[in-house]
Amino acid sequence: MEFKLITYFDESYIDSIYETYQSVGWLKHDKDKIRKIFENSTHVVFAIYDNKVIGFARALSDGVFNAAIYDVVVNKDFQNNQIGMHMLEHILKEIGSLSCIHLISTIDNLEFYQKAGFKKLKTGMVIYQDKRLTDTYTE
Repeated sequence: MEFKLITYFDESYIDSIYETYQSVGWLKHDKDKIRKIFENSTHVVFAIYDNKVIGFARALSDGVFNAAIYDVVVNKDFQNNQIGMHMLEHILKEIGSLSCIHLISTIDNLEFYQKAGFKKLKTGMVIYQDKRLTDTYTE
């Protein structure tokens, strides 16, 4: 399967980004929130197939020491085609050699990130505002 990677956000992507979030059950991302999160991210990459976004990843970075990767998402209909790994590798290359690049994975995707070289933290902590997320992802 041939797709291309694009590294800028365009308003015309919003509908297919929304569809991609919906396809994986992330239902709280409305179109206004989508616009805001991508406009405020320091790094973005979109997988484009047939003129539609079928996957994306984004990151925030201070450009010196730290970066956080968010929302590595591939439309359910296009998963298992190495799209997520290509996007992750691309965004890691864009971020460059910083002291720390971290992310929070969903439970089902731990192995994917471990294959990409990520390791579990001994000292990572989080505060979730949503009790469901607290119950799912914290000890």
